[in-house]
Amino acid sequence: MSDISETGSEPGSPTRNGAVTKSESQPSIVPSDREKKIQSIITRTIWTIIMIGIFFGAMFAGHIYIIIIVTAVQIISFKEVIAISNVPSRARSLRFTKTLNWYFLGTTMYFLYGESVIYYFKHIILVDRMLLPFATHHRFISFMLYVMGFMFFVGSLQKGHYKFQFTQFAWTHMALYLIVVQAHFVMNNIFEGMIWFFLPVSLVITNDIFAYICGMLFGRTQLIKLSPKKTVEGFIGGWIFTIFFGVLLTNLLMRYKYFICPVNDLGANVFTGLECDINPVFIKHTYRLPFIPPTWSHLPVTISVEPMQFHILVMATFASLIAPFGGFFASGLKRTFKVKDFGDSIPGHGGMTDRMDCQFIMGFFAFMYYQSFIAVYKASVGSVIETAITGLTPEQQMEVVKGLSKHLVNQGVINPKVLQYLGEQLKRR
Repeated sequence: MSDISETGSEPGSPTRNGAVTKSESQPSIVPSDREKKIQSIITRTIWTIIMIGIFFGAMFAGHIYIIIIVTAVQIISFKEVIAISNVPSRARSLRFTKTLNWYFLGTTMYFLYGESVIYYFKHIILVDRMLLPFATHHRFISFMLYVMGFMFFVGSLQKGHYKFQFTQFAWTHMALYLIVVQAHFVMNNIFEGMIWFFLPVSLVITNDIFAYICGMLFGRTQLIKLSPKKTVEGFIGGWIFTIFFGVLLTNLLMRYKYFICPVNDLGANVFTGLECDINPVFIKHTYRLPFIPPTWSHLPVTISVEPMQFHILVMATFASLIAPFGGFFASGLKRTFKVKDFGDSIPGHGGMTDRMDCQFIMGFFAFMYYQSFIAVYKASVGSVIETAITGLTPEQQMEVVKGLSKHLVNQGVINPKVLQYLGEQLKRR
């Protein structure tokens, strides 16, 4: 009796329909480790080029496109950080867990984006009848939205799942702080001027590249156990090269108003440019060198340089010596949950959070540093309008209008007939 079944299951034998089964002499082709590595490098390179193209295309197309990218990055990063926590199988059936996560994200973004838009575009929002109530009561509206989410969370608590639900509540708020709140300050950097966004991002990327190169060439001493491949030599080498790169890049960007001007037109792009009064930090100042002895007359005793060149030394140092700890924190987080990457949002690169772990804290620092040491505070049209609307009665506001109109007539800016017309119209009120 033959061992061959009626279906022709012997390796290499034909079946009734004529097909040939897989033979032991024809093993499946399994890619080797080398082939997998090459394929991974190719995929990583292709997506690196794509991301660089999208980034520079958006930056030159206008500030609004960069804002869209930052928004997408923070949403994807939030999703990845929320998903990294281990969710018990019996708790996955809870109906409102994910809904509450996204609700709190939406509420936080509404509050933070609203704060930025109101601050930078007061002169537009506060004179619009539809937007004025939302602007003047923005914080209260945001608070009530959060309270509604809080009440809904308490109402959704189910017996047997308390620990999981409260853990998720805390985890969500931590993700909101580490990602969404810090991304809010990155957004503000864009409004203050493209240089305050592009420069910190570039410094972190440059430091990452040169720290890797220096570590690969000279690395001998392990820097931190959370990231075994990081070395002291790479850490210091990356710092030195980042400072040189930062000085050169700053010298280039300072030449273009598109980068150094605050946003006053969201429709502007690299071709239309922007116009503004240049911040003194970008104007050359003459400094006397204190360490040149009077007897050394052949040496220059003064130097002319933009103050920004001194500030970039601080920013490059932060990007090299402190921002990497955002990456170390992310490494510790991944080790805690025993995952290699936060996700697979970017083929060949892992998750979005894996690429942004140092960027958020760097952007936060850039905003705080700019506001503390570089920003020039002066009255703006938006701040004056806000003061008039919120601090004066309608009658007082009309007096302000009359006073400003009379001043403009005296300066020859507007026709006296305009003042006469306004006077007649305001009397009717």
